[in-house]
Amino acid sequence: QVQLVESGGGAVQSGGSLRLSCAVSGYTYSGCMGWFRQAPGKESEGVAVIDSDGGTSYADSVKGRFTISQDDAKNTMYLQMNSLKPEDTVMYYCAATRKYYGGAYYCLSPNQYNYWGQGNQVTVSS
Repeated sequence: QVQLVESGGGAVQSGGSLRLSCAVSGYTYSGCMGWFRQAPGKESEGVAVIDSDGGTSYADSVKGRFTISQDDAKNTMYLQMNSLKPEDTVMYYCAATRKYYGGAYYCLSPNQYNYWGQGNQVTVSS
């Protein structure tokens, strides 16, 4: 059974930092893994993803501020979020899929993912 457990969400002031963690079990890494965010009633948005070759891709709104990384020994994926803005306030989810089209850019599409974490709220105050 594949399980993704998230931690690290919380509230910070504008300009602050947070690091989200996603512990993965029952999954042999292939395809894509990454972070998504979704507000109630809105479409899911790919934030930061990494493919099985180590390639990464980011949403334009977070480039230069967010960094995705993996610790294979701990089977954990991270999202380092710096220079946070109020518009980053939303629920964040980690996800994984064995589907892979080739190239990290394609990993940004949320509809190909079938394994999801429970979500963590990030709140950035002005």
